[in-house]
Amino acid sequence: MTHTRAATRTVSRFAALTAVLAAGVSLYALPAAAQGEIRVAWYGGNWGEAFRTCVAEPFTKATGVRVVPEIGTSTATFAKLQQQKDAPTLDVAYMDGGISEMAQAAGVLEAIDPTGVPNLAKALPEAIYKADGSIFAVGSGYYSLGLTYNTKEIKTPPTSWNDLWKPEFADTVTIPSPANSSGVPFVMFLNRMWGNPPGDLSKTFEKLKTLKTALYFDSSGAASNAYQSGEAIIGAHFNVGAWDLADKGLPIGFAVPKEGVWATDARLHLVKNAPHKADAQRFIDTALTPEASACLAEKLYLGPAVQNVSVSPDVERKLPWGVGGSVKNLQLFNWADINRDRAAITDAWNRELARQ
Repeated sequence: MTHTRAATRTVSRFAALTAVLAAGVSLYALPAAAQGEIRVAWYGGNWGEAFRTCVAEPFTKATGVRVVPEIGTSTATFAKLQQQKDAPTLDVAYMDGGISEMAQAAGVLEAIDPTGVPNLAKALPEAIYKADGSIFAVGSGYYSLGLTYNTKEIKTPPTSWNDLWKPEFADTVTIPSPANSSGVPFVMFLNRMWGNPPGDLSKTFEKLKTLKTALYFDSSGAASNAYQSGEAIIGAHFNVGAWDLADKGLPIGFAVPKEGVWATDARLHLVKNAPHKADAQRFIDTALTPEASACLAEKLYLGPAVQNVSVSPDVERKLPWGVGGSVKNLQLFNWADINRDRAAITDAWNRELARQ
């Protein structure tokens, strides 16, 4: 009896599938269970929630393909890609600038073909990353490291990075350590800002030694905690984290100083030998729509990396470049230079600052 019922169900399913195909219904319109899934590596917390809402859900709605997130930092995702190099389970990976270049060099990324991702044509030129003539990554949104301050303690918004050295802010300042992804490029940014030679950071470290800090933060979460607890009342922080605190009702402001801001982006990558390449390309294509980009701007204040994105005035002022700015106002360093000098700058930091 059991075999008879099973045979009946098999015939019924075959008949139903035949009827669907006969009616000309696209396989992409079938339920997710019939279409399978793709695995996408992205970040945790509000970042992951935003990627789910703004990209994954519209993608699944359009294709019927379920998105299984694998949550982790860029470094953890890169390590996973290296471990899975011969038999990857991931299809798409979000990773930050810097790690993106390391992944490309490690040979774990597939070239992104514009014919499979037609919305690449909508991406800003700055958001297309190439090596040997092929696209290995595309930006999904920009974020910056700007001046963050407690609006109860500081009534007049700071206008310069040099304000951190004002006597009234002694022992209340926080800036990133080299353990944070922004730490090394921030030192290079300051070096450039003060007009010091690119290969000589000695004057910059002498200046940093005079900064009276409350802490050097290793993670953006540690920075948020410092501002939240009052341990820090001014310093550096990402626009995403600073405005998240402000949206929660904390007295936090974010300013783009006159010298500008260092910035980078969260990027999309197609994994080499991805198990579901065609669907992975469609996922990346969905992420590059103006609708997805506007959604990420609304939820994370990521600066759009695609053209023709409209956001509300309140969101616009919280984007990484500030009021009236654009990607042209961001200081986007070459990550190859940063990665090349990372060890030397970290050693200098440990020698000059960490042992004070």
